Amino acid sequence: MIEEKILSLGIELPDAPQSAGSYIQVVTTGNLVFVSGQIPVDPGSIPMQVKFKGKVGKDLSLEQAQEAAQLCTINALAQLKSILGSLDKIKKFVKVTGFINCDGSFKNHPQVINGASDFIVQLFGEKGRHSRSAIGASSLPLDSAVEIEFIVEI
Repeated sequence: MIEEKILSLGIELPDAPQSAGSYIQVVTTGNLVFVSGQIPVDPGSIPMQVKFKGKVGKDLSLEQAQEAAQLCTINALAQLKSILGSLDKIKKFVKVTGFINCDGSFKNHPQVINGASDFIVQLFGEKGRHSRSAIGASSLPLDSAVEIEFIVEI
């Protein structure tokens, strides 16, 4: 079971974070589930606190940005669990899109988003392999360092 794998890594899925704007966190159409962009919100923080803030390569190291991408992934998995009831209902990760808060000189976008991709494959194995985009942005919501969104098949 995926949730047991997550717990065995010393990670507890948080309650699904609330939307920061006028949108819903998860949309299901047919057998596809779209998860809105998730930022590295510290689990259980009330009010919501972003754990990794600022520009990657300036305010945060590559390793911290990879941790931020993993935390975004944990929050996205929490969103999926809240809708699906069980992460075992996921048949395939179709696409992961990652946004990195950075300036124009930053060049390691793929390595940052590997923090999400590698974690997904670690948990889900072959069905976790996905297509992906890694995009640099001049800013992200709440000064987040990274934002991750998913498309999965159920």
